[in-house]
Amino acid sequence: MRLLFCGDVVGRSGREAILHHVPILRERLNLDCVIVNGENAAHGFGISPSICKEFYKVGVDVITTGNHIWDQKEIIPYVDQDKRLLRPINFLASTPGQGFAVHTTPKGQSVLVINAMARLFMDASEDPFSAVDLLLKRFTLGATVSAIVLDFHGETTSEKMTMGHFCDGRVSFVVGTHTHVPTSDTMILEKGTAYQTDAGMCGDYNSVIGMVKETIIQKFTRKMPTERMTPAQGEATLCGTYVETDDKTGLATSIHPIRLGGCLSQAFPPL
Repeated sequence: MRLLFCGDVVGRSGREAILHHVPILRERLNLDCVIVNGENAAHGFGISPSICKEFYKVGVDVITTGNHIWDQKEIIPYVDQDKRLLRPINFLASTPGQGFAVHTTPKGQSVLVINAMARLFMDASEDPFSAVDLLLKRFTLGATVSAIVLDFHGETTSEKMTMGHFCDGRVSFVVGTHTHVPTSDTMILEKGTAYQTDAGMCGDYNSVIGMVKETIIQKFTRKMPTERMTPAQGEATLCGTYVETDDKTGLATSIHPIRLGGCLSQAFPPL
């Protein structure tokens, strides 16, 4: 199976990168499933129903989120209706929405997508490890589902790496989101799970993690109130990760970073 995961979409430039590149990538890489973290897609804070629908139209199959999921209030009544829009699975059980989805590809294969949020330096939440472990007792890689992808939304590299090793051999791919900076540690762990600490963002890198840099410079250097942070509007880099899995086991056979457009060095899987 061929899977594409795109990192945190930030603002209009990030959305434009998704709308432009995803249809091309679906065809060029013959993708079976496309997953996008959209939690910063609406003006840098949250996501809206209209943005979700835009993404689905161009070939996005599942949208993950994180700590900014509720920043656009209209998403609260919408999230229960859209089974392809996820919020972290380790939010309280009473929280609207769902933390996982099973997507069926055009070939009839099933992909379990899990969204979890880390706890170090993040908003308070339930234990992500026990929440993921409980779900993986319901779904078995290579048996009940063809592939499993976990978006682990968190601040620290150590917690993300721990989740990768915790899930090694039980899922196809563990990928981190939230820091907006792509890491260079794309690898396959010893039991066959593909891993990357952070996929990076889909946004303008002539910025501070996607936001207009002048505002952030003022915030750090003057320690005074500043205008509201706004997303940078230059050309975005689409940052993502491409993973191929074995159809029998669901384990990863290859993993490659993708960086297209904008000011970062470009990267693309060998064809």
